[in-house]
Amino acid sequence: MSDGHPDIPFPMNEPILDYAPGDPERASLEARIREMAAETVDAPMVIGGREVRSGQTFDHVSPHRHERVLAKAHAAEAGHVEDAVEAALAAKADWAATPWKDRAAIFLKAAELIAGPYRDTINAATILGQSKSVYQAEIDAACELIDFLRFNVHYADQIYREQPLHSPGATWNQLDWRPLEGFILAITPFNFTAIAGNLPTAPAMMGNTVVWKPSEKQVLSAHYTMEIFREAGVPDGVINLVHGDGKLAADVALARPELAGLHFTGSSAVLKDLFRKTASNLDTYRTYPRIVGESGGKDFIVAHPTADARTVAVALARGAFEYQGQKCSAASRAYLPKSLWNDIRDELVGIVGDITMGDVGEDLSTFMGAVIDGVAFKKHRDAIAQAKKDGLELVCGGGTDDSVGWFVEPTVLRTDDPKHDLMERELFGPILTVYVYEDDQWDETLELVDSTSAYALTGAVFARERAVLEAASQSLRNAAGNFYLNDKCTGSVVGQQPFGGARASGTNDKAGSHLNLLRWVSPRAVKENFTPPTEWTYPHQG
Repeated sequence: MSDGHPDIPFPMNEPILDYAPGDPERASLEARIREMAAETVDAPMVIGGREVRSGQTFDHVSPHRHERVLAKAHAAEAGHVEDAVEAALAAKADWAATPWKDRAAIFLKAAELIAGPYRDTINAATILGQSKSVYQAEIDAACELIDFLRFNVHYADQIYREQPLHSPGATWNQLDWRPLEGFILAITPFNFTAIAGNLPTAPAMMGNTVVWKPSEKQVLSAHYTMEIFREAGVPDGVINLVHGDGKLAADVALARPELAGLHFTGSSAVLKDLFRKTASNLDTYRTYPRIVGESGGKDFIVAHPTADARTVAVALARGAFEYQGQKCSAASRAYLPKSLWNDIRDELVGIVGDITMGDVGEDLSTFMGAVIDGVAFKKHRDAIAQAKKDGLELVCGGGTDDSVGWFVEPTVLRTDDPKHDLMERELFGPILTVYVYEDDQWDETLELVDSTSAYALTGAVFARERAVLEAASQSLRNAAGNFYLNDKCTGSVVGQQPFGGARASGTNDKAGSHLNLLRWVSPRAVKENFTPPTEWTYPHQG
């Protein structure tokens, strides 16, 4: 039950720093990158507030310079995951009873630590360990994570303030916004430091305790994120960090009867597997676990014949190739009218020709880094090779090189088959496949967009005419949980575009809004009667 409502500061989105040549923040970040590139961090687990070293370590390397070992992470065995669950359960009662203002203060402090003394560190870790450009790191590791923390405090406060009506007479009705009964398992991806920070903190903010398993390919920024949480005052056992194999951690945690919820971002295949595992364990659980999952996309940009060729080309280049296409929102299929194709193609080829790719930590002006690891590199290389065998036109790009880092050029392919594999399968890389349609086939093309992929995460429509935009919005209403008109299909901002999709893209619980936080509470309705009746009869009985 909420215990008073402090005056929570109204959140504002964190300003994005430019890091332009000559800016003092650029020099500061470059210095921090050099320091961190020269060291190898010992990355223990954190269980019940204790740093735990298993002795079984794995290396976290820079994708763009894979001989550089950034961290040696201590991998969990089954016993460590059990210990993390026990630590979460042991901390639960005290944390659930902690006054809301104190919980809020902890996460607001974490936001300020990221905005201030840890900004260079969390950005540098993301640049070095996840191969993000300076801009992509800034909007993710700093700004979005800060926004998640500040806005979620605001949304949680709104939830706690929501109370029921009172009937006439001496009764008092209340909603007790209880945390879930048990612990939460948070499994987070490599591609967004902000998502990795949000998935454990959103449930924790609502009074839950968490076992957090970050990606093995995001160890460095996860290590510093956990350091920030501890410095901010998150109590021991509230968030427990375990490294290593996700399947092992999930198998152990999902088998526990105290599992109350799963907060997940990753592939559709893994989310489906986690659903199956929880379903098979339903008879053992104390309560029905909440499953909140975001699981990728095959995101589209479709242009109407009235669209502007240059703006479409820029949206395609940014949407498809920022962060090497390793965003679940990245544009990976495009539907372009025949009348505009030559102009869009020429603009896009020109942009791609100017895109710089390389060591994003060495030169902060670089636009693209490397894909995350050798497995991803091989998948993208093989997809391009297969596309050539299938007769797709290579419009630009197509080169790959893994000698120093896992580099895949920004690649545009054109297919005459709108159902080709590359129009349907998520690649999670810098590969854009284009289908050129006849101008008079607009309505049929919209039906094609809606029916081609199993996913429904993001999508964008470009047109000059308002009626066309509105009709397309209705036709594609279920094709994307985040839908853009005359803008690229990436770049959702906390508090502005709550993020999530349906179909194979997940449960659409909208990270960055109150809707997500509602999943981490189990409301109890409380009625108190100040003057209970003393007679059992009613007036109609005479």
